[in-house]
Amino acid sequence: MLTEELRAEVARLKRERDAVVLAHYYVPPETQELADHVGDSFALARLAATLPNRTLVFAGVRFMAESAKLLSPEKTVLMPDVTADCPMAHMVRRETVDAARRQYGDDVAVVCYVNSTAEVKSWSDVCVTSSNAVRIVRALPQRNVLFVPDRHLGRYVASQVPEKNVILNDGFCPIHQAISAAEVEALMAQHPDAAVLAHPECGPEALAHADVVGSTAEIIAAAEAGSASAYVILTVDGVRGELERRCAGSGKRFYFPATRPSCPDMDRITSERLVACLREGTGEVGLPPEDVAAAARATLDRMLELGAR
Repeated sequence: MLTEELRAEVARLKRERDAVVLAHYYVPPETQELADHVGDSFALARLAATLPNRTLVFAGVRFMAESAKLLSPEKTVLMPDVTADCPMAHMVRRETVDAARRQYGDDVAVVCYVNSTAEVKSWSDVCVTSSNAVRIVRALPQRNVLFVPDRHLGRYVASQVPEKNVILNDGFCPIHQAISAAEVEALMAQHPDAAVLAHPECGPEALAHADVVGSTAEIIAAAEAGSASAYVILTVDGVRGELERRCAGSGKRFYFPATRPSCPDMDRITSERLVACLREGTGEVGLPPEDVAAAARATLDRMLELGAR
């Protein structure tokens, strides 16, 4: 439990370091409570580029802090735990990208999910998040799109933009992929009046049961605005805290699969590690080599440009 003394210390340390804490919805609830801003990947990426603070503390996994550093290279970016990574971020081979460019030439765009390393971004043309992927892919002039690294989000984008030839990479989020259709069906049988809200990183069998498919922020918004009294939530259960905060007093209930969809890397971002990071200034995230940084930054800049349209 967070004490008033700890909260006061965090506030003091943030003032001393001119720091702001940005937390993803998937980190533990106590960490979210200590943050200045809580959001999904797109909201945090966009916000990080506009904040005046000298120090950005990213309570999330490495690709998030890395993206913040790319967009704000003059700032100090800290992570509470530098080992918190995203397996999917590495699930792309350069040969896959090169093969698509050889086959399709100028009529292919390499679209990179933000859940990726800076190196993978540097091979790409534009970055996307789960909340803007459909809109950005639709806006691209190329008919052919290589979507990396997540095949499930890529498959969902392809279903929404049938005029494009979306080529899928063989990457995935282990947590979302593990959400089974059988467990979803069991929840639906237990709660027949519940609406099913799913993240597009889930596999197609689970997504087939969804009433709403959307980013973490869109799932939260759908639950908040929805008329149902119960919701089956198909994403990492760290989002439970924000759902309960937003829907407090409404009587709405939230149900997650029996096999807890928990991200072990997000779980590493504890309140204790966040406080230690602020006290000691540890976990600094640097820039990759300049050629990689410049190319990766261009994909993020293009995302922010196209995402704003």
